[in-house]
Amino acid sequence: MASSHILCLFFCFFSVIVFTSSSSSTITVPLTPLFAKHPSSDPFQTLKVVVSASLTRAHNIKHRKSNSSSSLIKTPAYPKSYGGYSIDLKFGTPPQTMPFVLDTGSNLVWFPCTSRYVCSRCNFPNIDATKIPKFIPKNSSSAKILGCQNPKCGWIFGSNVKSRCQDCKPDAQNCTKSCPPYMILYGLGSTLGLLLSENLDFPEKIVSDFIVGCSFISVRQPAGIAGFGRGPQSLPSQMGLNRFSYCLLSRRFDDTPESSDLILESGSSRDAKTQGLSYTPFHKNPAVNNPAFREYYYLTLRKVIVGKQRVKIPYKFLVPDSDGNGGFIVDSGSTSTFMEKPIFDLVAQEFEKQMANYTRAKDVEAQSGLRPCYDIPAKKSESLSFPELTFQFKGGAKMQLPSTNYIALVGKDAVVCLTIVTDNVVAPATNGGPAIILGSFQQQNFYVEYDLENERFGFRPQNCKKTV
Repeated sequence: MASSHILCLFFCFFSVIVFTSSSSSTITVPLTPLFAKHPSSDPFQTLKVVVSASLTRAHNIKHRKSNSSSSLIKTPAYPKSYGGYSIDLKFGTPPQTMPFVLDTGSNLVWFPCTSRYVCSRCNFPNIDATKIPKFIPKNSSSAKILGCQNPKCGWIFGSNVKSRCQDCKPDAQNCTKSCPPYMILYGLGSTLGLLLSENLDFPEKIVSDFIVGCSFISVRQPAGIAGFGRGPQSLPSQMGLNRFSYCLLSRRFDDTPESSDLILESGSSRDAKTQGLSYTPFHKNPAVNNPAFREYYYLTLRKVIVGKQRVKIPYKFLVPDSDGNGGFIVDSGSTSTFMEKPIFDLVAQEFEKQMANYTRAKDVEAQSGLRPCYDIPAKKSESLSFPELTFQFKGGAKMQLPSTNYIALVGKDAVVCLTIVTDNVVAPATNGGPAIILGSFQQQNFYVEYDLENERFGFRPQNCKKTV
């Protein structure tokens, strides 16, 4: 569908990137984790990859550049082999099934597009870069390249996009030029492509004129990304969802056919609360010049509690200021929770104080990139209890994490580490943007709900593993 000069444009850009309505009440999409054991014999290699990926993702998030009847949809979410959680979505006529990383920290939905899709540095465990699933536009009768005059082009490029359309006069009514190519940077990679208008296909429900990215070239992106952020081009916005929710399976850092559910709901549910959930309102996104901060799901964090002791965190870190610095966001695309160093140091110090009877495993800290870590004597391993870690939000909602969500057994020896990451562990310090990013590792075995209609976030502890 793309002309030769467009393809040339994409490959030129590639060198730069490398080197510098339905009656159905339910649709179910499987949701699964996306990280496999590293093939290296080094027992700390997987943790290094996770920590590094989480920090790089945090840096990207903090410095992101801008660029009536009820209907319930359930879709399975699967753990895959390279980090995160994935869902399968169907696009086109006839539909083509593609895997997507579930990402509440970005907006655009895109897939690898064309049989000549190039993915640089996609040498992930269990991933064959030559066999990445690809959407083929010519095989879909409903695929259309988004025109430059289409208002939806402005979702990506802003209201002045027409000035960037080559050979299109600002007042032209019938310009046939396409929307400019997009390039999106993520924590670990990037992608480049053109925007399509396509059909998103669910059982008994088709969402027509859905804007999706058709990527020709990517770096470290072996699958597409389903953006679930707050922007107009995200999946929840384009589908007109009132809420969505998921329950993330525990990570095993390996491939598994198991899945949990991602639930998509449209239709008014004003003031209706899901049984058993604790709710906290979304914090108003900072009105700053950088529109990237407007796509995040901010919560108002009141307290961080370690054991029974409240950690005294300066207020400036808990609420975003007018420049977008500070605040707490929820991000399914991050693996480990990130805390800016001043916050992390206070939390880590409280853990150290309450675990003073155990010996620090400094060697493991150096190898894994995590801290603090402790040697656990075999005779104490079964009776060991860790200080509880609790996030308390505006309205009193408390997210009390099970120890498996923030303490990990590392290596073959009895060593445990805190699985929260910060600057200066394996990456340079960063400043600005959200101060705390709640990653997917800490969301395991919680049912979480993004109530978009009522502007609130709900959660409850729940075993996410399906029972037969």
